[in-house]
Amino acid sequence: MSKKDSTGPHTRRDVVKLAGGLIAAPAVLRVIPANAQSAAIKIGLVSPTTGPIAAFGEADDFILKQVTQVVGSGIQNNGKTYPIQVISKDSQSNPSRAAEVASELILKDKVDLMIAANTPDTTNPVADQCEVNEVPCITTNCPWQPYFFGRNGDPAKGFNWTYHFFWGLEDVIGAFTGLWNSTPTNKSVGGLFPNDADGNAWGDAERGLPKPLAAAGFKLTDPGRYQQLSPDFSAQIAAFKRADVEIVTGVMIPPDFATFWAQAAQQGFKPKVVTIGKALLFPSAVEALGPRGDGLTTEIWWSPSHPFKSSLTGQSAKELCDAYTAATKRPWTQPIGFSHGLYEVAIDVLKRAKDPKNAKSILEAIVATNVNTIVGPVGWGKGPVKNVSKTPLVSGQWTKKASGLDLVITHNSTAPNIPVGGVVRPLT
Repeated sequence: MSKKDSTGPHTRRDVVKLAGGLIAAPAVLRVIPANAQSAAIKIGLVSPTTGPIAAFGEADDFILKQVTQVVGSGIQNNGKTYPIQVISKDSQSNPSRAAEVASELILKDKVDLMIAANTPDTTNPVADQCEVNEVPCITTNCPWQPYFFGRNGDPAKGFNWTYHFFWGLEDVIGAFTGLWNSTPTNKSVGGLFPNDADGNAWGDAERGLPKPLAAAGFKLTDPGRYQQLSPDFSAQIAAFKRADVEIVTGVMIPPDFATFWAQAAQQGFKPKVVTIGKALLFPSAVEALGPRGDGLTTEIWWSPSHPFKSSLTGQSAKELCDAYTAATKRPWTQPIGFSHGLYEVAIDVLKRAKDPKNAKSILEAIVATNVNTIVGPVGWGKGPVKNVSKTPLVSGQWTKKASGLDLVITHNSTAPNIPVGGVVRPLT
């Protein structure tokens, strides 16, 4: 059963239990008679469903319905059935709000396990609240450096209660430079980095893009940090023109890239390659750019082509995308996989915990995680730091087809098990 935050855009409601139809695979959790049931396990979810990064949370309701149907009456643990209650709250794309609702979930709703997703604006304040209050927490959809170092993490110590799975900046650099090397350019790169956790991490002189790009033979022009929702990118465009930039990269929210890309056209700036993180992940954002969306490139952290299956439903990546499109009449979008994967890891942890109502027991199960999910294997202990498990990353290009724009994988040297679907072409 699930409760939706009454402060969000949706009404408070209960999600129905297993009624068949949506998921072809049988429920994987055995139902125990009612007299053996225990107190409900409460899972708190924080994700943006309104505000500038709401596209990241677009699939949340669909995934929650699907997971609830699979779980049915609850999960089995040591001969008992524990009903699952998910209390979902909207961060409103605001870090302060994310911290506020996380605190409510911890102190008021008394959640047993916290999960959160979608950029450091959500993951970091939620994880910080959990660390302080000693509540086990699993997060995703944020490169690990902004998550870990953005919270002042010490690699020698790590964090005690908060764990994360996603890729890192080293992966996006490899995916981007591999894509760029397949296109003839002068290797002059212009960087667009906002003054937020993502932008400061991507543009960081030591841990971000500058050093690796230089080592790979690219020259980066970084005009400095800009404020999100800026109405004017003339200074950045002028700097790129002076440096004869032929490749533009960075990490932007969709409205900021739309402003930059419109002004680039107005001011006659025509790069050969534009590869932007975050802003170009979503079909709706790229389609809103009109014909100038065709040919733009971005990172691809999940797609129908990814060769992984769900540990909950047995669905392939393509089957999950098809189910989403059938249910919502919308095209697939990358966060679908990680929203689903977050529940996969959470349910796996709760099934293995010696006592799924005890925080330390849940934490022990998190640390011991080793599960194959729809976004790839997740397990802590092999990551770059204690609290991080890495997932694969490739890159690709938006390509105009008869049915509309489609995101095609064009570079996979960073994850060869994920198949390529086309060859990158320069912008026209």
